[in-house]
Amino acid sequence: MVAGGVDSGGSAAQEGAGRNFVLSGGRPGKPGRVNGLTVTRVTNGIAPGAQHARRGWRTGLRAALFAGIALGVSSCALVGGKPKPLDTFDLSAVQPSQSGPRVVRKQVLVNEPVALKALDGENIMLRPAPGEIAYLGGAQWSDRLPKVIQARLIESFQRSGRIRGIGRPGEGLAIDYQMITDVRSFEVLLDGGAPRARVALAVRLLNDRRGVVARQKVFEAEAPLAGRSNGDYVRALDAAFNDVSSQIVDWVLGTI
Repeated sequence: MVAGGVDSGGSAAQEGAGRNFVLSGGRPGKPGRVNGLTVTRVTNGIAPGAQHARRGWRTGLRAALFAGIALGVSSCALVGGKPKPLDTFDLSAVQPSQSGPRVVRKQVLVNEPVALKALDGENIMLRPAPGEIAYLGGAQWSDRLPKVIQARLIESFQRSGRIRGIGRPGEGLAIDYQMITDVRSFEVLLDGGAPRARVALAVRLLNDRRGVVARQKVFEAEAPLAGRSNGDYVRALDAAFNDVSSQIVDWVLGTI
């Protein structure tokens, strides 16, 4: 599927062969190829060539405005003026093993995970190279990624059938523990090796009655890509997330 990507600042990616997305960081240059994908590097939100386009802008402004209006009218006439809808994806909850610890008579509050700005949104992150960030073109999560992670972790605990109560802040639970999560990684790696999804969540389990951290651990998993469609990217991320979720549920229930 070929689609234009948008960076965190909302800049449209240049169209090209294969999948398009915009990179944050790196050296500006012409569109290039990364593992068969077309990428355009940007610096400070300015696409390559934009600096040169600023020269003499006053003399060409009027012509550009008229050209833009004409193009917009013709585009609306051809396609109705409606942008192509994005592919929207969700994560799935796991069905943890019910043969683990006995039912725990404790109640746990699952806070919304904390994430850096690059992951605290609906964009699906790619890593074309170390230190570079890109987003999957034409695709988005069904909500902000931290909220999706929170919802699916809660559902996974509920499916286990091994805990007295689990919920979000504001639901009136008399809680025994709080689960505080940091999103370290939630991305597809396209760095020259085998393309793969990587998920890493750092979890702290806080004893709410004593105000101390009972335990903390970083949970990580990777999953290979089966193809290059938007769905293939998300399925790999979901597989890695399911692995991590299963580890977290067993760890929390074994701790409290």
